[in-house]
Amino acid sequence: MRVTIEDNPRLPYLREKTAKLSHLPGCYIMRNRAGNIIYIGKAKNLHNRVSSYFRDSEHLTKVAKMVSNVYDYDFIVTDSEYEALVLENSLIKQHKPKYNILLKDDKGYSYIKISDGDFPRITREMQKKGAGTFIGPYTSSFTSKQTVEEVNRAFMLPTCRRVFPRDFGKERPCLNYQIKRCIGLCRGCFSKEDYRAIIDEAIEYIKSGSTASVETLTEQMNEAAENLDFEKAAMLRDRIAAISKAAETQKVYEKNIPDCDVIALARNGGISCISVINYRDGKLTDKSDFLLGETEEDSDTREDFLTQYYDVGGRIPKEIYLDEEIENAELFERYFREKSGHAVHINVPKRGEMLSLTRLARSNAAEKLSLSVGRSGKEIATLEELAKLLALPKPPLYIECYDISNIGSSDMVGGMVVLDNGRPAKRYYKKFNIKTVYEQNDYASMQEVLRRRFENYFDPDCKDTGFATMPDLIFLDGGKGHVAAVAPMLAEMGVPCPVFGLVKDDRHRTRAVVSSDGGEIVIAKNRAVFNLLTRLQDEVHRYTITFQTKKHAKKLLEGELTKISGIGPKKAQALFTAFKTKQELKEASADEISAVMKISREKAEEVIGSFIANIK
Repeated sequence: MRVTIEDNPRLPYLREKTAKLSHLPGCYIMRNRAGNIIYIGKAKNLHNRVSSYFRDSEHLTKVAKMVSNVYDYDFIVTDSEYEALVLENSLIKQHKPKYNILLKDDKGYSYIKISDGDFPRITREMQKKGAGTFIGPYTSSFTSKQTVEEVNRAFMLPTCRRVFPRDFGKERPCLNYQIKRCIGLCRGCFSKEDYRAIIDEAIEYIKSGSTASVETLTEQMNEAAENLDFEKAAMLRDRIAAISKAAETQKVYEKNIPDCDVIALARNGGISCISVINYRDGKLTDKSDFLLGETEEDSDTREDFLTQYYDVGGRIPKEIYLDEEIENAELFERYFREKSGHAVHINVPKRGEMLSLTRLARSNAAEKLSLSVGRSGKEIATLEELAKLLALPKPPLYIECYDISNIGSSDMVGGMVVLDNGRPAKRYYKKFNIKTVYEQNDYASMQEVLRRRFENYFDPDCKDTGFATMPDLIFLDGGKGHVAAVAPMLAEMGVPCPVFGLVKDDRHRTRAVVSSDGGEIVIAKNRAVFNLLTRLQDEVHRYTITFQTKKHAKKLLEGELTKISGIGPKKAQALFTAFKTKQELKEASADEISAVMKISREKAEEVIGSFIANIK
């Protein structure tokens, strides 16, 4: 959310000071009244960057709060942007200012636990608690979780909640046994010695890896076959097959690619999350997610993240893949080269496997962010794709869509539906009776609806939350003619919201988006955006046509009612205004109808008998 900066009595002083500030590159250091450093930033032009904080413009809530606490600032001029980058990073590490991005990922130390008892389980634990043997600690919770899932699958170990040996034979084996994902310990067919041997093999598998385990088990299988112990040989054969299958399913994490980090950002409103996937020795070795809270420009957020992450994130690989470009890629390559002692390349893949990996990283960031904002990762990713497709500066959280419906020149209406963070927000839907257009003219009708909507927005006394919210994006159910009619009018009213049209094909399916310059943007190739806009266009059409149909039906009923002697259009309209549904009409008493229509009780009974009783 963006807000104007709060009252700060020091703003006149800060603006006067900034007006004289150098245009050279450097770092700026914001301080509060107590002299404490609350924010550190870099700039290639100190004057322009620092001035942006103290203008009477809108900022993210976090930035506005920071500016409201600035009492004064210092600055350090540098010879180059590169020196400003290095200095900024050093100062942030020293002072850890409150309003800078301070990285905290979602990881802690984790362990693999082998519980005590005759029939132990293998689980992943975040702390060393309870009796048992622990392997670890692992700095990567991703690795420990993946390992436990793989070893339980490979050795077909039980993962259910049954307690052994207490629950031997009490119930039939579960589905995992039926699909050969579990050895069926619950049947009571394994002695504790036999089961312990399986656990020991599983522990060796964890410590030495799948290749060594397969080699050991193959030797045991051959030895059992030579000793004519075919039952044991068959069991070992099945275990080898399970281990091989488990390893096969992990190939998605074992791509034959050089050491690299894949980094992507997901945003929902002002809140951002960055996901980092690390590949080392041809394998996916770790994944980290960082919730960054409110941030401003995505490019600046990526740059701030990179400097801090590689100060605390270990070895810098030769290749870093980003989901989007950053402005100062060459500076960062130089910085990381001097820091690591080897060449570092920052790339933004456009095709192929590395593009797939950046999309995977973005999907992970979106899923992590979804837990924070109460939306699914798919919904967040779709809004990001929509913003990218329409060249919007940020994902649109509040979207309005409009449609016009009429029967010739009668019963002309408009409808407005709303998507709030990717989901329909029916409490904000609006219906409009067209008041100033008397002949069928969809363009003029659409102009009236949008004009009335934003007149409400600019009305200081407006208390309707739906009208009081400025949308991030407007769609019109119609082509370039609708956009051409509405966009100039909104610009004249001072509405900053971008406007696009939704165009259907001859089968009434959403085909493309029309921009204000008349150009069409094809959406069929992006399935998620296509589905979102198709649902949106269908919803606004359904909502508007339903309103129009009800209005037309009501008009017909009013016409039937006026056939009763002594009932004119005004009395008929009064009845339908007071009782809005057929059920309310049928339940209304003669006295209530008499009072509403201002007619005698006898006439009210006539209305009930000859009109209301015949309504179906």
